[in-house]
Amino acid sequence: MSKKVLFVRFRKPLNIKDGGELVTQKNYSAFCDLFGVENIEEYYVYPNLKYEGIWSKIKNLPYIFANYYFGLTPRKVNQICEIAQQKDIVFIDRSIFGIIAKELKKNRFKGKIVTFFQNVEMNYYQARYPKYAPYRPLLLHCIDKNDAYAMQYSDFTICFNFRDDNQLQKRYGKKTDAIIPVTFEDKHPSETDVPIANPPTVLFFGAYFPANVDGILWFIDKVLPHINIQLQIVGKGMCKLESKIKKQKSKIKLYSDIENITPFIEQSDFVIFPIFKGSGMKVKTCEALMYGKHIFGTKEAFEGYNVDFDKVGALTNTKEEFIAAIKKYSSGNYLKYNAYSRNFFLENHSEEVIKKRFEKLLLT
Repeated sequence: MSKKVLFVRFRKPLNIKDGGELVTQKNYSAFCDLFGVENIEEYYVYPNLKYEGIWSKIKNLPYIFANYYFGLTPRKVNQICEIAQQKDIVFIDRSIFGIIAKELKKNRFKGKIVTFFQNVEMNYYQARYPKYAPYRPLLLHCIDKNDAYAMQYSDFTICFNFRDDNQLQKRYGKKTDAIIPVTFEDKHPSETDVPIANPPTVLFFGAYFPANVDGILWFIDKVLPHINIQLQIVGKGMCKLESKIKKQKSKIKLYSDIENITPFIEQSDFVIFPIFKGSGMKVKTCEALMYGKHIFGTKEAFEGYNVDFDKVGALTNTKEEFIAAIKKYSSGNYLKYNAYSRNFFLENHSEEVIKKRFEKLLLT
């Protein structure tokens, strides 16, 4: 008899998907392969768009005090609990919805509750929320409680990497049940023998988010004046950088809110990820590997990816390391296509990997 699954997922009302939404879709695809799409019911949690910014947080204070966040409400959780009574598995795609696991147990749900930690959310939101924002302590308390609920009440918990697993154990006293790394849909890029141009086109892609913004502005300030490249910055909301890049504007092209970034990745000579803080794994790194790109990134950008840095591109944590790596690839006899990156993706981060690990966790 096929198992019935309720798949709880967050959905932004936009066509532009960020890394978290790409991870969610990969998880959903793996469940469809394992259990059959006809046996899976999706429940979408949408944010409240009626109120935005600080007013949204004020309007939702009663929910936040009760540990409901990210568009979740008691009414929605009650609906989930009712639907779940006819299911064998409830998959909660983000630990920030941990209160669902708590309420399912309270309602004596007899199936399996599985929660996926896309981040150690406390670390993620500590970096995301303004340091002196008046709402920060309350929101962080709500997020902390949901992560705790997820760890306490889920039958199975999953995270991306050993770092997150260790941090969760330290904070909540338990390790997760499985580590399943980021995967990405294989778009089968073609190999090319085109050499890297001089000057090269260098790509940074990612949404307008504190860790991305801080990283790329650091690169523009510290590294860009010392190298001859054309830097492309592509991502949701990145038009907001316009006023902050005036000194190096001749070397930079900004592309904001692009639905399909594939042409930018394919045409780039290599990609850079100057990311210095964060949690989980960087989906953009997996995407770059899938396209067979040379990658110059920090330790944080490669967290969870056990790559050979000399073969994938370079580990570049400092100004000097970025400059040296970019000059080396700009003046050497390198091709745009990196076969090592592509093969590493196929062997470690393709959709088959995630499907096999879900199968081992849920069907054995």
